[in-house]
Amino acid sequence: MHDKVQATPLGANRLAQIREMEAEGLPKYDLARFGMEVFRASPRQADLMIVAGRVSQKMAPVLRQIYDQMAEPKWVLAMGVCASSGGMFNNYAIVQGVDHVVPVDMYLPGCPPRPEMLIDAILKLHDKVQATPLGANRLAQIREMEAEGLVAVPTGDMRGMLR
Repeated sequence: MHDKVQATPLGANRLAQIREMEAEGLPKYDLARFGMEVFRASPRQADLMIVAGRVSQKMAPVLRQIYDQMAEPKWVLAMGVCASSGGMFNNYAIVQGVDHVVPVDMYLPGCPPRPEMLIDAILKLHDKVQATPLGANRLAQIREMEAEGLVAVPTGDMRGMLR
């Protein structure tokens, strides 16, 4: 996401969300103007991971391994309610939000989100990336933020559904 964004679609196991992501490449939306015309197959070539659909407990370690293989700096976009919060699947086999596995930089609501919403999220994430400081301490900052993001908040500290 330096000058050009290279995205790796991951966990895309819902056909509706795959179709919405495919629509982004059509002339009407044209992701090529943002430098995202090619979805990379290797995590080492990508700096943005788009997680779409449910993430099962068995898939969570694989997702984390792929995230760890991505080069720094890296960003994660949770696409849709299933990736963001587990959606309507509240059972033991589904991770209740991909943020329990990897740190998420941007949440995109919807089931499935509209292509316009995905473009808006990518542009907002691009603005966030442009404002991110780089330097010698950046790797330590990333690890610290990642550790903070993965710490579970005790249920007693939560007020209803909001903190």
